[in-house]
Amino acid sequence: MKNLEYYMNLDYKIEIVKDETEGGYVLSIPELKGCLTCADNLEKGMEMLEDAKKQWLMAALESGYEIPGSNALENYSGQFKLRLPKSLHKELAERSKQEGIRILPQTP
Repeated sequence: MKNLEYYMNLDYKIEIVKDETEGGYVLSIPELKGCLTCADNLEKGMEMLEDAKKQWLMAALESGYEIPGSNALENYSGQFKLRLPKSLHKELAERSKQEGIRILPQTP
């Protein structure tokens, strides 16, 4: 069972935006919709965001709200497949060979 400690230890992305109008910063965790805070400086903002995250998670757990997982980089391989016409594939392979770029073998 995933508990508060589990979710608090996930590596959620943090967005920090400088508030040019009023000064200070707006800090948020985009994966946790509505989890944000404002502060005069980044150190205080990070402390406040950690508390906002804890309160957000506690409320979500209490109400049975589905808590999204982290979008940390370890969830991504850095690879993706791309479908393209065979003619374009051939053209790109030939051009790559001309420029000395190695083409990896095709996988099924």
